[in-house]
Amino acid sequence: MRNLIWVAFTEPVRPGLVFPRSDWPLHITLLRFDVGTDVSADVADVLADLAEAPVQGALGTQLIIGEEAGFGHMGSIPVSLVEQNPLLQGLHEELFDAVVSVGGRIATPNYVLERYRPHISHHDGKRPKPGDVVVLDQVALVDMAPEGNHTIRRILRLWTQDAAEAEDTQSA
Repeated sequence: MRNLIWVAFTEPVRPGLVFPRSDWPLHITLLRFDVGTDVSADVADVLADLAEAPVQGALGTQLIIGEEAGFGHMGSIPVSLVEQNPLLQGLHEELFDAVVSVGGRIATPNYVLERYRPHISHHDGKRPKPGDVVVLDQVALVDMAPEGNHTIRRILRLWTQDAAEAEDTQSA
């Protein structure tokens, strides 16, 4: 199985960034999933192509941080909820459809579609405050175990609002 995840980073990242699994930049999980070995090695490219239009359509969306909550076993993981937003929900659902179309398996099936609860996990004392506005300006497809190494993560594809704006300027 190849473990992948789509996220919206709320801290600056760069294409190809490799980071320890214990030191994620702050992010909103959009969808975590696995693809089997029966799916071609270029599945990340196929998924990136399928995600291109929905991601481009969502870039620039302003999201409002809501209340804090506790996820995981006995609420032990502190998070900041992201208030419901139709563009964020739509992006999540389109990414879900893309994964299903390539035979992927959703890692957290109880927390998708109408049960999707966007949030930012707190890390190293960093967290947004209720009422903060974050812009959906960096969406990434991340490999959760590049070359089978489960101790690191690698950004496979990064869409940014800056890149989308630069393309719009060049095409005008």
